[in-house]
Formats: sequence, C-alpha cells, structure tokens
Amino acid sequence: MLRSSSRTLDANVVLVCSSRDLLLNMLARQSFRLGEFKLSSGGTSDYYIDCRTTTLDAEGARLTGHVFLDLIHSKNWKPRAIGGLTMGADPIVVAVAQLTAQVAHSQAPAGPKASDARASLIHGFLVRKQEKAHGTGQRIEGFRQKGARVVIVDDVCTTGSSTIQAIEAAREFGFVIAGVACLVEREEAGGRPAVEKAAGDAEFVSIFRSPDIRAAHLAQKA
Repeated sequence: MLRSSSRTLDANVVLVCSSRDLLLNMLARQSFRLGEFKLSSGGTSDYYIDCRTTTLDAEGARLTGHVFLDLIHSKNWKPRAIGGLTMGADPIVVAVAQLTAQVAHSQAPAGPKASDARASLIHGFLVRKQEKAHGTGQRIEGFRQKGARVVIVDDVCTTGSSTIQAIEAAREFGFVIAGVACLVEREEAGGRPAVEKAAGDAEFVSIFRSPDIRAAHLAQKA
C-alpha cells in the first residue's frame, strides 16, 4: 500500500513539475514582448509581460491553477480562500478555486467523510480598487469570513502596489494573511521589499522571475 502511494505521489510531482514548465513556456510565447513600453509605475522598459493572455487562455488557466495550488500546498499555508486586487488576480483566483472543487469531487468518499473533501476547498475573493458607491459599498467581493486564513495573489509584481493594496484591504476586512504569491516578479522598482514589508510575517513568493520568462522567450525565438 505504501509503495502504491509512493508511485502515486511521484506521478503527481512529475505532473506538477511539467505544469510549471509548460506554464513558463506559455508565458514566454504568449505574454512576453520585447520593445519599448511605458509601465503603470511610470517608468519605461525594454520588455512587457501581459500575464492575462496566458492566465485567461483555457490551457493557461488550467496550468496556472495547478502551479499556484502546488505552491500553496508546498508552503502548507492551508488557506480558506485565495484573492487579490482586480483584475490581474481574477483569473488566478478562479483557476485555483475551480481546481480545488474538481479535486474534492474526484476524491470525495461516500458517507460522513465527505465533509473532509469539502474542507480542502479554497474559495475565491476579489479586492476592488475602490469601494463601490452603490449597494453594500463593500470592497471585498466573494468569500467574506472574518478571521479566515487567505493567500493574496497577483499576476505581475513591479512596484508591488496592487499586491500591497490587496494585503491592506484583506487585513482591514479581518482576514489573516497566510502567504502572498505572484506569478511573475520583475525584480525592479523596489517591489519585493515593499511587498515583504506590507506582508509582515507572511511569506512572499514569486513563481517566476522576469529573467526566467525572457530567457525562455529568447530560446523559443532561437
């Protein structure tokens, strides 16, 4: 029985590693551009990464869900929900939440233990850039359970402004930040130290760095 479990675990690890490599190559192919670009931070750059052309792609969304969920499990963050500032975080949030539901349904046992599978679900929430001026006027949309452990996600981190806004809004609402993760870190404009300061005790992890995406992009062109 242990040998069977070991082989299953090894197969899952290979699958996750392959998902990461496939996601890297898709980002390099679909999301990375060389040229002269003005950034939202006000600066300029010789490259631009538009992660949404990958995270909103059907296959890209599947890979994104697998890679982020693997990170969450490897860090043992055990969140009740995942969320971030709209709209860079939106496709990441949906991909992870939907994947956990698929896994729970495929593994759900019959009888009283069915609740154990449901407990593994990671729900989603989105942070508005501003509180809406109508209705309930809330800034957090979706999962709203005060005191719950959550993971903050973003697609690209440059200055870290959008990630920091999400951290601050989540804490103000009453969430406990278990971890912070971005898909691509540009490694410039002081983004990492700014996010780490805002995150406090919560770890900030980047899945890819911009040099990783550039190298894969140039390799594909070659």
